Amino acid sequence: MVAEQKGLCPICLTPDPAHVDHDHKTGKVRGVLCFNCNSALGKLRDDPDAIRRAIAYLEGNAWKPTLVAPGDCQQPS
Repeated sequence: MVAEQKGLCPICLTPDPAHVDHDHKTGKVRGVLCFNCNSALGKLRDDPDAIRRAIAYLEGNAWKPTLVAPGDCQQPS
């Protein structure tokens, strides 16, 4: 798998990734990541929406929730 990835972490492109990444719901292996990228996905709970919000935040477009009711926020459309 690492050879197929050209010896790089597919997220940050650092050499010699050593941490097998898998889908926690299915158990299917997705690839081999470096420690930091594997940890980041885990800390964001493999949630694509959380990752998109993180990208928007880094690009200076932070998601601003609209409070609909106590504890209930609505995403912008």
